[in-house]
Amino acid sequence: MSSAPLAGRLDGLLFFPVTPYGPDGAVDLDAFRAHVRSGIDSGAAAVFACCGTGEFHALGPEEFGAAVAAAVEVSAGRVPVVAGAGYGTALAVQFARTAQEAGADGLLAMPPYLVTAGQDGLVRHYTALAAATTLDIIVYQRDNAVFTPETVVALARVDGIIGLKDGHGDLDLMQRIISAVRTELPGRDFLYFNGLPTAELTALSYRAIGVTLYSSAVFCFAPDIALAFYRALRSGDDATVNRLLDAFYRPLVELRNQRRGYAVSLIKAGVRLGGLDVGEVRPPLGEPTPEHIAQLAAIIERGRAALAVPAGAAGAGERA
Repeated sequence: MSSAPLAGRLDGLLFFPVTPYGPDGAVDLDAFRAHVRSGIDSGAAAVFACCGTGEFHALGPEEFGAAVAAAVEVSAGRVPVVAGAGYGTALAVQFARTAQEAGADGLLAMPPYLVTAGQDGLVRHYTALAAATTLDIIVYQRDNAVFTPETVVALARVDGIIGLKDGHGDLDLMQRIISAVRTELPGRDFLYFNGLPTAELTALSYRAIGVTLYSSAVFCFAPDIALAFYRALRSGDDATVNRLLDAFYRPLVELRNQRRGYAVSLIKAGVRLGGLDVGEVRPPLGEPTPEHIAQLAAIIERGRAALAVPAGAAGAGERA
């Protein structure tokens, strides 16, 4: 765990590793270390361990703590490690304290389990979570935890809550949230993240309202494509961005949308295609079909072919 503030260290591509399982179904910490090490060596700016892509929902508390500690061990302070935390307030606090004991630098606070709460209850939940540890917290907006601008202003006033990850996808709401925080808390350095599945597909839209940070599941299995896209997006090379969107990201999203759970299981299949055996997903998620895995391999190949197009040349879907 670094003594440096988390907010100042989240400038780059954010890596959400999968959680590997061995043949016996147990968490494979050796494979997890290899996966995390490869991601950091490939250029990840942070490791978000045991979050959505990492099947937080499927992990027991001891497994969670061991995996977070393994990520911290591999990182060795090179990049921050942020751990997931979720369920109801009591369990979220337990996971948060386990993450702190394991050496994490921060938390991604996922929605409360099952219930749809009012805005006042959501503020109480995340305020209690922030008070439970000294870790910085990013609140994840999605599903049953969608906030009004006033609620985000209230959360931004809480010590330890440093940002909002948006997995809801309402740009009108996000613009109003950003405006409200900017108006009510001038000078507050509050972070915003695009947290939609395959966030690259909507990255141009989020960039237009000033949101440039995003989580990349693609980085798990194709870091070369993910980094090329990220660098093009940040430098304003929209020709490369659009070429990769057309050749790789749009087909990937269309494949991902074929079945529920593919936002995780398809990513794991991609990691396996890359040569690291991370096992299958745990129930209730299901595995991709062999046909869909073959389609994924072809999409990855087309993405890498798009990377090879010289600057200024016609790319996939373009005419010279």
